[in-house]
Amino acid sequence: QWGLYYFIMSARKLIPLLDRVLVQRVQQQTQIGGIIIPEAAQNKMNEGVVVSTGPGAKDRDGNTIAMGVQEGDKVLLPEYGGVNVKLGEEEFVMFRDDDILGVLKD
Repeated sequence: QWGLYYFIMSARKLIPLLDRVLVQRVQQQTQIGGIIIPEAAQNKMNEGVVVSTGPGAKDRDGNTIAMGVQEGDKVLLPEYGGVNVKLGEEEFVMFRDDDILGVLKD
């Protein structure tokens, strides 16, 4: 239980700069009804949850451009791109705000 607490605290301590967004990909399903799906047949999930965001990019006049996503948003990610970040045992991906394809609403 304490391990989860320290993981959450370490992820929240990483604050992306400018228009960058720290995302944790949604875990993909490795078995369906007791049948294990081989790794080669699994696709990279294009969904993630925003863990933290930077303050936003600056325009020519120095004004901050608002971010398109916020913490907790479920987002659609591009198939490729982003920078892999490992904090403890957890893996995250850092994207620019304009690389994120959209926000998924329930």
